[in-house]
Amino acid sequence: MSSEIISRQEVIPPFNQNAVAVKYIEYDNIYDEADITPELIARILKDIPEGVEIRLYLDPDGEGDFLEVLSDGEWLSLGSSMEQKEDGCYYSYNVDYANTADEVEKFNYSNTDVWSNLASGGQSPIPKIQAITDMDAGVKAVEYFIRTGEFYPGIDWLHEF
Repeated sequence: MSSEIISRQEVIPPFNQNAVAVKYIEYDNIYDEADITPELIARILKDIPEGVEIRLYLDPDGEGDFLEVLSDGEWLSLGSSMEQKEDGCYYSYNVDYANTADEVEKFNYSNTDVWSNLASGGQSPIPKIQAITDMDAGVKAVEYFIRTGEFYPGIDWLHEF
């Protein structure tokens, strides 16, 4: 598997702050396109710094391309599978833990210097290299994905393909 780091950009392209590209949400309930209201989006964005587990799908049936949002109030992980676009996976990238990439490959989950307290699907531990602590930037990244269906250029991303 190959990977590349997509560095954050200083200038964020403008986007329609009323648009909704996400068509299906798994959060505290299942929300289809008709249920995705401005109030729901505002609640999701407000809840992220407190701790959440959310899946945001671009497909109206909750299949294929999605962004998983995991937060425990300290760490925030954004992970995406772009199966339908055949574009691999994208993860939020924490440059402060770039030196732990080799340790991640060893899967020593007891090493707290490498692994966060987050777990994808409640099972798979998330390495700190794929989690950020800047909640404000993370909330912006989630809103950007909800509105555009694209990855927020204001944070670093790890692209595996």
